[in-house]
Amino acid sequence: MRSFLASFTSAAVLALLSSTAQAEPLRVAVIESLSGAQASTGRPYVFAARYVFDALNARGGFNGEKVVVTEYNSGGRPAGASEKFQQALAEGVHVVIQASSSAIASQLSDDIRQHNEKNPGKEVIYLNVGAEAMELTGEKCHFHAFRFTTTAPMRVGALVKVMKGDGSLGKRVYSINQNYSWGKDMEAATKANAPAGGYEVVEAVLHDVARIQDFTPFVAKIQAATPDTVITGNWSNDLLLLMKAAGDAGLKTRFGTAFLDQVGNISNAGDVALGHYIAHPYNIELSDGTFAKEYEAATGHFPVYVEPNAVNALKMFTKALETVNFGGGPVKATQIAQALEGTTYKTDIGDLSVRKEDHQVVMPVVVSRVEKGVKYPVDGTDLGFKPVKVVAADEVIYPVQASCAMQRP
Repeated sequence: MRSFLASFTSAAVLALLSSTAQAEPLRVAVIESLSGAQASTGRPYVFAARYVFDALNARGGFNGEKVVVTEYNSGGRPAGASEKFQQALAEGVHVVIQASSSAIASQLSDDIRQHNEKNPGKEVIYLNVGAEAMELTGEKCHFHAFRFTTTAPMRVGALVKVMKGDGSLGKRVYSINQNYSWGKDMEAATKANAPAGGYEVVEAVLHDVARIQDFTPFVAKIQAATPDTVITGNWSNDLLLLMKAAGDAGLKTRFGTAFLDQVGNISNAGDVALGHYIAHPYNIELSDGTFAKEYEAATGHFPVYVEPNAVNALKMFTKALETVNFGGGPVKATQIAQALEGTTYKTDIGDLSVRKEDHQVVMPVVVSRVEKGVKYPVDGTDLGFKPVKVVAADEVIYPVQASCAMQRP
């Protein structure tokens, strides 16, 4: 009888423990530049992530628990991102989100790949929602890494196509970019598009990243070269200060940009920005206003700069989660990655899908022009980004790079 009671009691305790045990929550790490010169780009990604996952948690979360989102400050340094990734690993991370700086993305992607190779069954997914260097889906591609944004060929190709089409490109183009992988990609794309665009690259300049405090000498060189258009992939402080110097000098040369919608650029340039172009992954001018209002209610501001595309990317990720069911058990990153490969997400400007060979998102690109009289003026000015054309995904996507040799599970 005592043996029976002991067995019964043990079984009852195990049943009780089983019934009260919590499911494993999905743990998401946002490893971003939250201090220093790149914080103006890093922090918007935190807003976007919080917005998407707060909404998911309001609907019940995932795997029977609320998604746990933790912010880690890389300090704008690749080494800082590596350190924070190790901390996130110790805290059980399943998904890493990062976007600002391709240099940081390169380091972080390598760290995640190496961890996954050494720890089968405990893989981590890398969601790159902003870093655009070609190498990230080239020689550095791997199965658990996804890029949910454009690249230099996509942005420059769209810019050149639209600006040539409306007669605003001209015959003389000046290239100025930051001296690292992304800036070099932009310079290469600007030169590669010259035959199709019918222009000459009159000068190509690469400068230090986040170290120049006054771009006045660079603007003087642009003026001396008398270009019709300046094409630049500059971002963060380097674009803010370039626009300030252009505004102060009254530079009339038209700009074709990738990140002109960063907060502060239009106010820095003033009316000199009128007629400037940007190729970007989204423009809220094309929406019906619902998303803009909901985002403002959640964050205190309209979605701007990198935020709308990051939101779309992460909504695509949460849509993929709807097709995965772990029944409250262990979260398996590889299974989520496989689901994400087969997910399509509809946006206001077209569908997003993942190319399985390199995990590059296939998406349309919006080309917009700075004008007055828009629905969503920026920076406290009467200027904003009027859509000129949405260039379809199949018109901007490029072939898979031969350097991507993805090993699939």
